[in-house]
Amino acid sequence: MKKLIILCLIGIINLNLIAQQKKIWDETEQEKTERMAWWTNDRFGMFIHWGIYSLAARHEWVKTREKISDENYQKYVDNFNPDLYNPKEWAKLAKAAGMKYAVITTKHHDGFTLFDSKYTEYKVTNTPYGKDAIKEFVEAFRAEGLKIGFYYSIIDWKHPEYTIDRIHPLAPKNDKDYKTINKDRDMGKYREYLKNQVTEILTNYGQVDMLWLDYSIPGKNGKGKDDWGSVELMKLIRKLQPGIIVNDRLDILDYEGGWDFTTPEQFKVSEWPTYEGKKIPWETCQTFSGSWGYYRDELTWKDNKQLLVLLIESVSKGGNVLLNVGPTGRGEIDYRAKKALSKMGDWMKYNGRAIYGCTQAPDTFQVPDNSILTYNPTTNRLYIHLLDYPLENFTLKGMKGKIKYAQFLHDMSEIQIKNPHGAWGKKELAEQDVNLRLPVVKPNIEIPVIEIILK
Repeated sequence: MKKLIILCLIGIINLNLIAQQKKIWDETEQEKTERMAWWTNDRFGMFIHWGIYSLAARHEWVKTREKISDENYQKYVDNFNPDLYNPKEWAKLAKAAGMKYAVITTKHHDGFTLFDSKYTEYKVTNTPYGKDAIKEFVEAFRAEGLKIGFYYSIIDWKHPEYTIDRIHPLAPKNDKDYKTINKDRDMGKYREYLKNQVTEILTNYGQVDMLWLDYSIPGKNGKGKDDWGSVELMKLIRKLQPGIIVNDRLDILDYEGGWDFTTPEQFKVSEWPTYEGKKIPWETCQTFSGSWGYYRDELTWKDNKQLLVLLIESVSKGGNVLLNVGPTGRGEIDYRAKKALSKMGDWMKYNGRAIYGCTQAPDTFQVPDNSILTYNPTTNRLYIHLLDYPLENFTLKGMKGKIKYAQFLHDMSEIQIKNPHGAWGKKELAEQDVNLRLPVVKPNIEIPVIEIILK
């Protein structure tokens, strides 16, 4: 019996040790909610993919897509001189579009850094441009009151110690060749380089609000948490910037404190994402077209309504949208992205109240046909986004006795609660339903929003 008790105690101790090993840091759910409150409120941010690949102007993965050697890729370093780079204009554009934060690529997969790193010569200060582009970005966006975030690629196609994996430009055709091609590479040295550069970007620019690490490729001929040293790296990040928000791409989902939000990429989710049965913070990262970096000839650009529906629907499921721009080699935002952002800004100017601070509406509210609901739990207001404008009568099911006042959000004009015209309409209206009498002419707004002030 004593032996059984001892074995049980040893088992409990081992379980506790495992639990401790799976914890990056101590933080209560309430503390995490408070740390992430600004991000949950702001809902809409700008992603910026920019680097020497903008000179190629045919996708940020051009080096691996076209199997370009380091020698041939060097021409983009030698000619990188974005003379029109003015991050103050970028920041004003983001703010006018209704964006509240921005995340820029400090280093992408090609290994080139837009910041002045002391651990590499493969950086912006060694180009004809010669200045730290990240420093300029930070100053400009902070001046506009926008939160700042850094994207950093844990993948690196340039570093000589980074072991070649299945997405590397030098990836061999045959599996048996990986061992041979990597025999003189030391991933341990790259892990140290990775830690050093992450330390730089989290130390040299003041407070950093978000860190976007990209990305793990577990499985055959790939890389996971052990390759990156993800646990120690995340502990370092939490130590350097305790208030920072970090995404989920270090392959440590099962570690408490190992990530803050999930990142469905180029995907509009069907429902609020969960992990282990629990709703989690999330943000979809999306492009205007089919490329993250500047792509001169890419033509699959989303229209204004598609972009607005993406934003509205994401908020309606408790999420954020990080919408990407790919500046040109001269440092200007693509003219097509400028136009798209301007149109989104026109809508956000009048309807941002239905986005900021909003989330999924309680299940007690039925979603009307051809509409999306968002809800502000602080102000107790319900927002009905009219994707297809109805003909005069708009019925809200089960809303009798719940509405204090109804109005269009864009101009605060009253919407009257009235029975439908004629005996037929009155017969169709159920006892617990409410009918809103809308003007016949659709308001001059892409997607009109009805604001319901609830009792």
